[in-house]
Amino acid sequence: MTLEVEMLIKRNILYIRFTGELDQSNVEKIKVKVIELIEKYHIRYLVFNFKHLNFMDSSGVGFIIGRYNTLKKIEGSIILCSMNEQIRRLVMLSGLQKICTIKKDEEDANIFLGVA
Repeated sequence: MTLEVEMLIKRNILYIRFTGELDQSNVEKIKVKVIELIEKYHIRYLVFNFKHLNFMDSSGVGFIIGRYNTLKKIEGSIILCSMNEQIRRLVMLSGLQKICTIKKDEEDANIFLGVA
């Protein structure tokens, strides 16, 4: 299965909504686009919406850690939301919950970020 990515910017927040599978074959392309958007629009917060993501491997985890390291330099942060059980398990096993904020859905993420 392929990956579809929808990106939306509100203020200094970049929302990334995934559909399909996030793996090594498509991480590099997304990484370049996200880095461009962070720099161009002075993004400080990333909201990853996994509602329609069926699969993520370790390269997806590495992608999130890389964006965390970028945002940490500017005192930004990452919010992960709408995870199915498989994605939630991967997040917990990889330790992403220690560096990212976990929210139930995008609405909760918006409340957390004060944009609701």
